[in-house]
Amino acid sequence: MGGKREKPRDIVLKLRQVEVLQGQGKPLADAVRQIGVTVQV
Repeated sequence: MGGKREKPRDIVLKLRQVEVLQGQGKPLADAVRQIGVTVQV
C-alpha cells in the first residue's frame, strides 16, 4: 500500500527546500515535516 509517486523533479525540489531550511538553522526532522514528508525510522 504505497502512497502517491512523486515525479523526479518534485523530489529534487523538495530536497532543495530541505537544504534551504537546514541552512536557516532548522533541524532536519523539522525541515522535512515542514515540506510535508514523514520521517521513517
